[in-house]
Amino acid sequence: MAQRYSREELQRLRNKVLVNDVIVHILDMPSKVRDGYLRFLCPLCSEFLTACNPRTNLARCFRCERNFNPIDLVMVVKGLNFREAVEFLQDMEQRLGR
Repeated sequence: MAQRYSREELQRLRNKVLVNDVIVHILDMPSKVRDGYLRFLCPLCSEFLTACNPRTNLARCFRCERNFNPIDLVMVVKGLNFREAVEFLQDMEQRLGR
């Protein structure tokens, strides 16, 4: 039987787990701050034409024209399915005491 997550839990992971923290501290992706924005190496096209928006908690690659929320990033970088990515983020939160 498939694991189901509450709407509130998924919303919390997408909006409260900071995408900047996922990129820098959890996934340890190549990144740098330039022009006041966190830039990261896109896991799809390997370009630095990216930025993170703290207001929307989304990361964007302007070359791929793709937005990533924290769950999306974990799925792509770690090669996990949705359920595995959610469990990974929940586990990382517990380990980091958040």
